[in-house]
Amino acid sequence: MGLIQGFARRYLKAFVRSFFVAIPVTVTFLDRVACVERVEGASMKPSLNPGGSLACDVVLLNHCKVRNYEVHHGDVVSLV
Repeated sequence: MGLIQGFARRYLKAFVRSFFVAIPVTVTFLDRVACVERVEGASMKPSLNPGGSLACDVVLLNHCKVRNYEVHHGDVVSLV
């Protein structure tokens, strides 16, 4: 019984440590580098949601390209 409690305590301690490291890293990545968003509705047809479907598409928004002014003709830009 003591061996199981020791293993559970070590496992819990490692999980908590990695959780408190992963959260700031993930938030920083999503804020500075890129994030994933859903595109719903007919506003972006035919580029996104082609074929008349009302299903949503998932896109990757690259923050670095916009920050460095590397936006070109034909790029999709998202404003919040």
